Amino acid sequence: MQEIVRLFPTEIQTELNRTIHNRWGTLQEIRIRLNQPVELIFDQGVEWIALIKPTKKHISFIMNQLSEFSLYRMEDELREGYITIDGGHRVGIAGKVNTISGAVKAIQYITFLNIRIAKEKIGVATPVVPFLYDGRFLHTLIVGSPQSGKTTLIRDVIRIISSGWNHVPAKKVGVVDERSEIAACLKGVPQHDLGKRTDVLDACPKAEGMMMMIRSMSPDILVVDEIGSDKDAQALTNAINAGVTVICTIHGQSLEEIKRRPAIKSLLEKQVFQRIILLQGQSSPGKMKEIFDENETTIYPKSRCLPNEVDRGTSIHHHNDMVRVRVE
Repeated sequence: MQEIVRLFPTEIQTELNRTIHNRWGTLQEIRIRLNQPVELIFDQGVEWIALIKPTKKHISFIMNQLSEFSLYRMEDELREGYITIDGGHRVGIAGKVNTISGAVKAIQYITFLNIRIAKEKIGVATPVVPFLYDGRFLHTLIVGSPQSGKTTLIRDVIRIISSGWNHVPAKKVGVVDERSEIAACLKGVPQHDLGKRTDVLDACPKAEGMMMMIRSMSPDILVVDEIGSDKDAQALTNAINAGVTVICTIHGQSLEEIKRRPAIKSLLEKQVFQRIILLQGQSSPGKMKEIFDENETTIYPKSRCLPNEVDRGTSIHHHNDMVRVRVE
C-alpha cells in the first residue's frame, strides 16, 4: 500500500501505519475532511484517527502528490471529481465547484478527499460464472447496494471469461469503463487483471462507448458498470440486437427497487436479462444472495424439492444440471 501511504505528509503517514498496521486487506476507504478527524472504513466498521485533523496545508500536500505538482495537468480528472492512482485506487475529491453555463468547469478549494482502496479479489466470481452460462454466456444484470462488491465481482467475471472457463474457450471481452473503476486504467493501462482477451475504453461515456466498442473491437461480451439512464438502456438494447452478450451492474437492493426506474423497468419487462444476480450487501461483498432468470424465477438458492423430486443441491459441481434453463 506504499502508493497510498506516500500521498500523506509524515505525521499522517505515521498515524495511518500505526492504526492500520496489518489490516490493509480489510480497509475500504480513507476519508480526509478539513479540520476533522481522519475516517477509516474497514470491512468490519468505521474507526477514527482523532489525533489528526488535516489542515489546508495537509490537503495541499496530498493534492501535490496526486498531481505531481501540476494540477493543470489533471484538469480533466479534477472536473470529473476523482483521480486514479497506481494500483487502481481512486481518490474522490469535493469542495467548491465552479460552473460555466451549468456545466462543471473545475473543483476549487478542495476540502474533502475519499481514497477508495482498490481490491482485486481473484476467484470471487468462481461460484457465479456457472450460472451465467448455458451453452453460451447469458445477458446478465448484477444488482447491489453501494460497497456490495458489484465492481469487484464483475471485474473477476471479466477475467474468467476472457481467460477461458471450464471447457469454454476464452472470449473477446469489451469493457466500457466510464468511471475508470473496473480496469482502473492509468494512462490507458489497466491496473487490474482482466484476462488475456479484454479490451478497454477508459473514461468513455457508456452509451457512446458501447457502440464504439462494438464497431472497433467486435467483442463477444460487452461489460459496463452502473447503468441507469434511458440512454444506457437504449445502448444496451442496440448492443444485444447487434449480437453481443451484455453484462452490467446497477445500484439497488432488490428487484422491486430497480423496477421503479422507468428505463430499467422497460428492460426487465422485455426480459432482456437472462440472469439477474442480487448481491448480499456490505457485510459480504461480492457474494450472491439470489439469482433470477428472465422470468424473475429464483434459480439460486434452489428451492426445496416437491415430493418425489430429486434435489441436486446448489454446489457448483452440479452446475450443468442446476442452472440449465434454456433461453432461445
